[in-house]
Amino acid sequence: MREIVLDTETTGFDPAMGHRVVEIGCVELFNHVATGNEYHAYLNPERDIPAEAEAVHGLSREFLATKHLFAAIADDLLMFIGDSPIIAHNAGFDMSFINAELKRVGRPPLAGDRTIDTVLLARRKFPGAPASLDALCRRFQIDISSREKHGALLDAKLLANVYLELIGGREPGLALAAAEVALGQQAAQERPPRPARPHGPTAAEAAAHADFIASLKNPLWANISKT
Repeated sequence: MREIVLDTETTGFDPAMGHRVVEIGCVELFNHVATGNEYHAYLNPERDIPAEAEAVHGLSREFLATKHLFAAIADDLLMFIGDSPIIAHNAGFDMSFINAELKRVGRPPLAGDRTIDTVLLARRKFPGAPASLDALCRRFQIDISSREKHGALLDAKLLANVYLELIGGREPGLALAAAEVALGQQAAQERPPRPARPHGPTAAEAAAHADFIASLKNPLWANISKT
């Protein structure tokens, strides 16, 4: 089962007000395990970057001015996503921006019913608890020490770990299987080695066997030898 964890950084909160995507990050999961296959792009939004948005992600207009327009990366992005389910944190936000960009370049939107919103998963699992990405990382003891500012690819990687925790682990039975293997290895290490068993009889055993054979009356093999 292939899934794509997606995150965006933008110039603001509402694409209907002319705000644009400035960064996209995607992480591929296969059977709930990160494959290392990723997609990442910075984008020229063709507009100014409000100071409050730059304070969040640290991306300036000067830095983004030399990056690709969305039209130049649309095919690569759609090819990477394919028809896989999309996991996003507050998915409606990210999908509204991605679909606005797709509309600008004449592409059909991504269907909302293919998304999995980790905010909703978190609120169902932990009612009343904070559901921000930072709060969930702290809950699951996921290291966020490198997250000085928001970044689409970094946040997608963090979200992939959060998502796997929210659904109960990386793969059903994986933790149990790992524990069983570890216990088996420990038992093998702690079990003292047994000395090799001799394969031939001792002299006493051979003598006892000969006495036993001699005590048999009219053994079957004696009659066979006579015939």
